[in-house]
Amino acid sequence: MTIRSAHSNLLRRDTTSIWGQQTFEPGCASQVGAALTQLGAKSVFLVVDRPAYEMSGARSELASLWEDRDVVEFDGFANNPQIEDVLHGVEQYRRVPCDVIVAVGGGTALDIAKLIRCLTGLRHPPADIIADNSLIENSACPMVAVPTTAGTGAEATHFAVLYRGGVKHSVAHPSILPEVAVVDWRLTRSLPPRITAETGLDALSQAIESLWCIHSTEESMSYSVAALELALDNLETAVHAPIDAARAGMSRAAHLTGKAINITKTTAPHAISYKISYDFGVAHGHAVALTLGPILAFNAGVTESDVTDPRGVEHVRRVIDLILLKLGCKEATSGRARIAELMESIGCQTRLNELGIEGHLTRKSIAESVNVDRLRNNPRKITILQLMQLLESIQ
Repeated sequence: MTIRSAHSNLLRRDTTSIWGQQTFEPGCASQVGAALTQLGAKSVFLVVDRPAYEMSGARSELASLWEDRDVVEFDGFANNPQIEDVLHGVEQYRRVPCDVIVAVGGGTALDIAKLIRCLTGLRHPPADIIADNSLIENSACPMVAVPTTAGTGAEATHFAVLYRGGVKHSVAHPSILPEVAVVDWRLTRSLPPRITAETGLDALSQAIESLWCIHSTEESMSYSVAALELALDNLETAVHAPIDAARAGMSRAAHLTGKAINITKTTAPHAISYKISYDFGVAHGHAVALTLGPILAFNAGVTESDVTDPRGVEHVRRVIDLILLKLGCKEATSGRARIAELMESIGCQTRLNELGIEGHLTRKSIAESVNVDRLRNNPRKITILQLMQLLESIQ
């Protein structure tokens, strides 16, 4: 294992992904110890999702690493990163600065750890940082990310989600990308079927969104295609008959989608999802997947008058055709149906009213709350009226 950035020189932010001997064999979580040694870490600020830390086996797996190091644990935060939780973590870190931040858990734990290290050494108020990410400076504290779910790929991205007063913000900067990502599929073995399904849908959605994103590149598309294939091959098995191969496949899919959206970011389904998650308690991956099929069909209808990708209509249509090919479909309507069938097969509702999300005014509030930055990444321009119609189609 190689750590590309030394502790004293962290201007370059590369993520080293550590797979068990490059074959997904058990034991790669022990590589956290090698990372800490190379970083010269005598003290660790440990950000943990407590239930995930205990139930995944990460606690017992990593216990020996803490014996000769000073460890400050930070936990107890809400699901979905809240500004209050992040600031509490920043305050705790400032009281007891550590050599390295280690984050263990799902996307929330990883995002909170990324935000803590981003905000800890800054001179500007957090509100200013959220409004203007250019104020962020390189962090002096390196980070090791250990995901316990197979969905967000947060260990491989240079941005983090933050909620302030119920409004979702995205904080992005190269220094947010963890120096080391240790992806051990064994840590996902204890995930119940529902969480496996919801996080897996996030990986599936990120793969598809990254493919059609206006910022896609040859590199990002290679990650997305591989991730999409892995998710389609393994998600149902991981939910219903979670053999190790399926768990490993989903962990790799999630990590690859993280690498993909680290280049492209996400698009319309994510833009629409945040209010659905925050106001109605729908898990993030499920909320995103609700509109993935409808947006696929919508983007397939792209025209010269509403295309937003500078590569033009034909490029977008080729990408949509590629996605349909991977889904085993010939047209967008059947692709939409295929996604709905997959969701239903893993126990996730496909209609808003099944989740208690009803009424014209509710749909209007969701449409008007969309994350504009994510919406701009979509290859076809979409209006508020079209968003309303789209939401009505899954009512």
